[in-house]
Amino acid sequence: MRTYTSLGDTSFLQKVKSLDFYLLFSIILLGAVSIVAMYSTDISDGNFYHSFNHALRFGIFFILMIFLSFINIKYYFSLSFFFYIFVLLLLCGATFFGTTVQGSQRWINLYFINLQPSELMKIAIIIFLARYYHRVQPDAVNTIKKFIIPFVILIIPILLVLSQPDLGTSVLVALSGIAVIWLAGINIKYIIYSLLGLVISFPFVISILKPYQKLRILTFFNPDRDPLGAGYQIIQSKIAVGSGGLTGKGFLKGTQGYLDFLPEKHTDFIFTLFSEEFGFIGSVLLLILYAIIIFRIIIIGSNSRNYFGKFFCYGFAISIFFYISVNMLMVLGMLPIVGSPLPIMSYGGSSMLSMMIALGIVMSTRVYSREIIN
Repeated sequence: MRTYTSLGDTSFLQKVKSLDFYLLFSIILLGAVSIVAMYSTDISDGNFYHSFNHALRFGIFFILMIFLSFINIKYYFSLSFFFYIFVLLLLCGATFFGTTVQGSQRWINLYFINLQPSELMKIAIIIFLARYYHRVQPDAVNTIKKFIIPFVILIIPILLVLSQPDLGTSVLVALSGIAVIWLAGINIKYIIYSLLGLVISFPFVISILKPYQKLRILTFFNPDRDPLGAGYQIIQSKIAVGSGGLTGKGFLKGTQGYLDFLPEKHTDFIFTLFSEEFGFIGSVLLLILYAIIIFRIIIIGSNSRNYFGKFFCYGFAISIFFYISVNMLMVLGMLPIVGSPLPIMSYGGSSMLSMMIALGIVMSTRVYSREIIN
């Protein structure tokens, strides 16, 4: 039977003092940088649609994050299974009845936001696996039974996301889950077997992709094969990043972005616009800001007295690293274009919502760091 060491009598002021203000300030600073970058994308269009909505969403979701911080972590532990099932049902709804945009059926229209359940699944898979491994004894992690169960938990949403089709998000969901499984102490041979399985299934994955997605993969190997078509995005992206130089062209002075040479500059390619205007130094400072956020999440996880909090924080920290790496490698032409947003920086309500929910759980882990879940 599970027992909890309750900290419910802790005063509200003590809970506020328990927040990680280094992490809090870093999130606010990243949000401010993202709003500035979003404002720059709107200048060429002559309106402030994206920057206004982005700022509004950040403000609302930041308040949500603070609210979630004060909810006892034991409730996240108890509700993790139901959250996973809820997001899985949303994912099924989006896959079969969702709104189709640019050939992919991955959104649910809620009128005030086009919800993308696959973004929420990135967090749901971490929190559910964190709960699962919280109950597993270290010497039982590598048994076949304890390997099959998390494998099934992980493979179902991956297949659903792939069927939408959304190759980029399915890869990120897989990496998020594998991060928690690896942290639990799984034998490396199981990971190798899984990777071999992915290699073997690659022809199947390719077969369900849309023609434009197959073209993106081919263009990755040779962008010059269609410089005015499929290769246009990545060629213009590399030109913009390179033209930024050491210090950048200056705020609102980026030619590639201002003259609309950069498609999707407010979403997946926001880093390209930022690099052009603020250069190598600005890009490094942005990476340092992300590194601080990741470092603070790891510190919070290390101070938690329960394995659920540790697994979630460590898994989420590794996942953020993957999100950033995939996005930046993509815009630099080192990975195929797969539609991966840059956390908080990119325009998109679902991506920001999932990030703020996860950060709220991280903050809850910090506030209730002495909570013991047996």
